[in-house]
Amino acid sequence: MITPGTPRTVVIIPARFGSTRLPGKPLAEIAGKPMIQHVYERASRAELVHDVIVATDDMRIVAAVEKFGGHAVITPADAPSGSDRIAYVASRLRDAEIVVNVQGDEPFIPPAMIDEAIRPVCADPHVQVGTLARRIEHIEDLQDPAVVKVVLGRNGNALYFSRSSIPYGRDITATELLAHVPVYRHIGLYVYRREFLLHYTTLPQTPLEQAEKLEQLRILEHGYPIRVAVTTHHSIAVDTPADLERARAMAGTPL
Repeated sequence: MITPGTPRTVVIIPARFGSTRLPGKPLAEIAGKPMIQHVYERASRAELVHDVIVATDDMRIVAAVEKFGGHAVITPADAPSGSDRIAYVASRLRDAEIVVNVQGDEPFIPPAMIDEAIRPVCADPHVQVGTLARRIEHIEDLQDPAVVKVVLGRNGNALYFSRSSIPYGRDITATELLAHVPVYRHIGLYVYRREFLLHYTTLPQTPLEQAEKLEQLRILEHGYPIRVAVTTHHSIAVDTPADLERARAMAGTPL
């Protein structure tokens, strides 16, 4: 439940039609609904969220969102990233204080997970951006470059994000490392103070960002901290036709 004095928080879901591996992904049907509807409805159930908006470059997605009663905004087709897409929408939301970037390809994202990311930003006016991490339990995830790792400081801020295995256990095995050292995977959900988001998207790209292909490193390289909330919740991203089949199976849809 939203209490009086809670900063007005808006979830913006970037949704592109032109996915290379799964064209039309936001409209892919899962249990009788387009994927974007699942994400929208789950984000709407987060306790700290006042409003949800889909940011898209395609009128087919706008039509689908409006059909289920949602709110969608057309963004420039040449927006270079999802962050730029949500910043375009946020720049027109004068009353929004906090903007949450929830990816449009996570149809099972727990609403409580969104609240976990928002809460530290609401609680501390000095925190400009927050995100999520979950403890890594399997060696395969530690060694997989597709799984982004994050190292945290004692204050809960990110020290670094990498596709490499970090931290590195110099004198211990990977199994021992996972057993005795907190090793985290990054979850790509971001919470921004609106003014910081608009500033961040004007910053030039940085060498580490370009090397790792991780946008969040631009924030760290420019000297801004990122607060990381640790969650035990799980969510799955739908990136490929195989992922979509698994999502449909999870939702009970016949394949």
